[in-house]
Amino acid sequence: MSDHRLFRFQKPQWLNSPNTRTAGVYLAGALFSLGFFFFVDASTYSHSHLNGGNIHIKFVDWIPGICSALGMLVINSIEKTRLSADSYSYSGTGVAWKARLVLFLGFALMAGGLAGSVAVLVLKYLVPNYPFPTLYFGVANVVANGLIMISSVVLWISQNMEDDYTYNLAL
Repeated sequence: MSDHRLFRFQKPQWLNSPNTRTAGVYLAGALFSLGFFFFVDASTYSHSHLNGGNIHIKFVDWIPGICSALGMLVINSIEKTRLSADSYSYSGTGVAWKARLVLFLGFALMAGGLAGSVAVLVLKYLVPNYPFPTLYFGVANVVANGLIMISSVVLWISQNMEDDYTYNLAL
């Protein structure tokens, strides 16, 4: 066993497979689309004739989902190699702290989206004590933002897996 390792257990070899990377990307897409489906389903149900109440999904309910989707875009635009880049490997200085700052802002957007959806659930649906068909609008919002957050983490990890078969070309 090497003394240069942090953990005692080795990483499984199947994690370096291109098929694992592809499966992670597909899983992230499935989680994102499932989360988006929950929210679109609740939105269409709230405006249909089947909804017996006067409570509908408004723009306030969409804001947390927009924040989570923007956070997902920001997080997945950062490569893992940029987080540990020194000033000589890329043009300009301070690339690593800039990448870390942008990554932090992306996670802050997603956390704000999830916290906003919980706040909308509590303030708009739980405090007035609405029954479950109306309460579903807030629950679907929280589930959608949670799935978007999980899909973003899965996509970032699967896209940034180190692979023995990738080539690093430098000019």
